[in-house]
Amino acid sequence: MKVFVTRNIAPEAVQLMEEAGVAVTQWQERRELEPEELIGHCMHYDALLVAGKSKIDRQFLQVCHHLKVIALHSVGYDNVDVDAASEYGIPIGNTPGVLSAATAETAFLLMMAVSRKAFYMHRRIINGEWGFNAPMDNLGISLQGKTLGIFGLGKIGMELARKSIAVYDMKVIYHNRHHNEEAEAKYDAEYVSFEELLQRSDVLSVHAALTPETKERFNMDAFRQMKSTAIFINAARGGIHNEQHLISALNSGIIWGAGLDVTNPEPMLPDNPLLTMPTVAVLPHIGSATVETRTAMALIAARNVVAGLHSEPLPHAVNPEVYS
Repeated sequence: MKVFVTRNIAPEAVQLMEEAGVAVTQWQERRELEPEELIGHCMHYDALLVAGKSKIDRQFLQVCHHLKVIALHSVGYDNVDVDAASEYGIPIGNTPGVLSAATAETAFLLMMAVSRKAFYMHRRIINGEWGFNAPMDNLGISLQGKTLGIFGLGKIGMELARKSIAVYDMKVIYHNRHHNEEAEAKYDAEYVSFEELLQRSDVLSVHAALTPETKERFNMDAFRQMKSTAIFINAARGGIHNEQHLISALNSGIIWGAGLDVTNPEPMLPDNPLLTMPTVAVLPHIGSATVETRTAMALIAARNVVAGLHSEPLPHAVNPEVYS
């Protein structure tokens, strides 16, 4: 049994697969595989472990329908045509649950950095601009007692809420498709409409999946309903916001600031105006980038591979209907 891995992953995960009798090949070049290259490699393997942005579309699946399992080194699976995979009987595995704390930390970091113009002030030091400052120059915004709005209050949003209440005594409001009764009981979180979320949030943090419903949900119409002092945070998927609209909203003072761990498109080009705005902080999609989290993700992906190759149900299957 052989698995092709599109990146180098945690050695613990490689060891787990090898001890289960799986021969592991990891793609060594520091570039994305072209679609034709990925197909060419997978023709000689029984399983695929995707760590990165490789597109698993219907065309790929038509050619590589011999694969017994496709394991993702991620929670999100918007790069996979899940319906087509199910038609071909290929289980798709993901890695839920293990990156909630790390991603919430990243959102919290962005919230703090934006509120105090931290990235911008750091650049001023590098540019030799740490000189005379008047008392009212380059002031930030306090987060103490402010209202945190969460779009998609799941495990990551819950962890962000916990941190924000503990440190800044923030009031939590949220919008989901359904009520989160645990968050309401633990954190006194208040369920509101999408419009009310926009209107009341001092900080609005996005933690939803990218779906046709959420694609570019945060556009100029949404930003115009937000406070002029509001901070927009996206540590979920870049496609949930319209980046040109966000730039316009910041330039025109419709909202005050933004913190992004994900961009639209991704990667962000180095001449993007967001990178030089005083009230913006951008990170290169590092939400889960801790040793502990990435190792845990790789181990889950490896267990999904081993289960699939042994014709057992995946521990974490995106499409469990393939077993019915």
